[in-house]
Amino acid sequence: MKILLILPAVEKNRVAPDGEVPDRAVLRFSVLGLTTLAALTPPEHDVVLVDENVETLDLEAPADLVGISFMTGLAPRAYELAAEFRRRGVPTVAGGFHPTLNPQEALEHFDAVVVGEAEGLWPKALQDAQAGRLQGLYRSSCRPDLAQTPVPRRGLLERNAEHYVTTHAVQTGRGCPHACRFCSIAAFFEGTHRSRPVESVLAELEGVPERFMFVDDNIISDPDYAKRLFRAMAPLGKRWISQCSIKIADDPELLDLAYRAGCRGLFIGIETTSQANLAAMDKGFNDPAGYRERIARIHEAGIGIQAGIIVGLDSDDVSVFERTFRFLQEARIDALQLAILTPQPGTPLHEDFKKAGRILDFDWAKYDYRHAVIEPARMTSEELQEGADWLYAQYYRLDRILLRVLRQLFTLGPVVAFFSWKLNRTYRYDNIREGVVGRNPAPARRRLAERAAKSLDSLLKRMAPTANLSAVGAMREENSSASAH
Repeated sequence: MKILLILPAVEKNRVAPDGEVPDRAVLRFSVLGLTTLAALTPPEHDVVLVDENVETLDLEAPADLVGISFMTGLAPRAYELAAEFRRRGVPTVAGGFHPTLNPQEALEHFDAVVVGEAEGLWPKALQDAQAGRLQGLYRSSCRPDLAQTPVPRRGLLERNAEHYVTTHAVQTGRGCPHACRFCSIAAFFEGTHRSRPVESVLAELEGVPERFMFVDDNIISDPDYAKRLFRAMAPLGKRWISQCSIKIADDPELLDLAYRAGCRGLFIGIETTSQANLAAMDKGFNDPAGYRERIARIHEAGIGIQAGIIVGLDSDDVSVFERTFRFLQEARIDALQLAILTPQPGTPLHEDFKKAGRILDFDWAKYDYRHAVIEPARMTSEELQEGADWLYAQYYRLDRILLRVLRQLFTLGPVVAFFSWKLNRTYRYDNIREGVVGRNPAPARRRLAERAAKSLDSLLKRMAPTANLSAVGAMREENSSASAH
């Protein structure tokens, strides 16, 4: 069979026919899910992989089977593509986070859905497709043995390699032991984590260039495993980035081994500076009181930090944007990935918000963490959107980028500074391209409160010109206090 594997893209990032690829390579890395799927495909089949972020998809391309992997924000595009191929009589199979967590919805648009990890399921789906009897849902009763996972077919991306920060993504394990309520990863893997044999990872690294990326959801999920891996990697002379919990700062040996193994940058889910927010999301282990000290330890080890921050959590009011910006500056965070709180379907958070009637928009295309789709607890949806945009635009102002990179050059070295420059510049490019400016809603709220207090003063003076001045003062103080909240 001729098998077409597709990674869909949202319209703003999609490459138009004869159009240029958007200049955001540093935000793209190896399509690990689909390249692994290709490696699981028996060699008698012809596999073509198309990433809509870097090339145009030909809807009339010859294919005997189409596989599409997608997250929630890409579901509308995936359903659109599936409809086009089914119109031609080409069978379609869905996989990835959104189909796994919402299989019945996906099955309304596809001929079959692979639920969960593909090992053991994809080969069976191929056999059924070849025989003309796709079964609908393909589920496994157990997690696959990661020792049997093949090396991804990265060669399928070579023709577009220039448009990725790297086509060499490596995974040491899957899942995360934490159960954060907002996290699709926790829902997908049901709070589990498994590691590949260290020897298997080292063997794969032999074919990987000096600079690459570990795409683990939390590369220190098993600290003892991570230490064994990092010790074995130290002589290889590699340089890599990954993502992990801030808890890496609590283990000096682990932190030192990560650097010696080649780690030069980490994405860390800091999420919020509010302990109440973290507790509500089942991520209390982050401990905001210790953020600055832990961040300083990671920097002292020679590793840069991209912080994942969420705004719109239930303890957030309009002051969160200024407070978060000050924290990012004072803690010397090297790059920011900002998310508006988004209850992804299939997560506990989604169920919480749905039951409370606080989801304002069910258009999956807006579930990209950049659109306010909820009713926040302590501000309006419009204020959440405007404040998030303002924070992003302020953080990625050009003068601030230049100062950050200059500081990194002297404290973290040229490798980190160079990558940080590219990363910061790309986020700024995206902001400009998408017209992200925003407005800080906090000053507007303060002005409204001040006007309300003045109006009340005037009203009281008109109604009771001889009233006891101390009583009027007490009412004024009470009103001012209420406005501040």
